[in-house]
Amino acid sequence: MKKRLTGIVTSDKMNKSLRVEVARLYRHAQYGKIVRGRTVCHVHDEENAAKVGDTVEIIESRPISKTKSWV
Repeated sequence: MKKRLTGIVTSDKMNKSLRVEVARLYRHAQYGKIVRGRTVCHVHDEENAAKVGDTVEIIESRPISKTKSWV
């Protein structure tokens, strides 16, 4: 099973690539407070379809480049 995440496109300036931020909530290890975190994923977008602000679902894939391993 490949991982599936949902995030928001924050950059589409690269050709066939996107920068997607995946938001998450987690409990702080020492203080127990709920903290917002984010994970930045570089995503391959063959058709250059997504634009900044779009909500997209990304799927894990084989490494496409040094930083891209999501489609």
